[in-house]
Amino acid sequence: MDWEIRAMRAADLEAVSRIWLEGNLQAHGFVAEAYWRGAFGAVREALAQAAVTVAADARTGVVLGFVGMEGETAVAGLFVDAAARGQGVGKALLDALKAAKPRLSLQVYARNARALRFYLREGFEIRAEGVDPETGEADLTLVWERGAAPA
Repeated sequence: MDWEIRAMRAADLEAVSRIWLEGNLQAHGFVAEAYWRGAFGAVREALAQAAVTVAADARTGVVLGFVGMEGETAVAGLFVDAAARGQGVGKALLDALKAAKPRLSLQVYARNARALRFYLREGFEIRAEGVDPETGEADLTLVWERGAAPA
């Protein structure tokens, strides 16, 4: 599949918001659905103001996935539309961040095995364990640093 990596446009907000909600519902079945649906409005507003990079189909412009940043190094979230998973979209988004930043950090739920495997495969290391105060779920802090030797 041929896609372009670019900054989110206002016209992308609906697709990005949908991918966020569907991705959370699919990946985090251990968190109550009402939590994600309840957060949707606030997250949609935050996404409209955030530094978001999207992967879009180069021919149609359809958004396939996105990554959002908080500050200089914190990855707020990386989401890929269900129909585009397993095709390298998430890796392409992460590679774009890695090319621009010397260090990245993120939180992932310990029970989100697919995401955890992805980030570990992409060179992130677990640096801390904790609990998400909003959901009560165990989470992990992962860090990637350019030039770091794999563990």
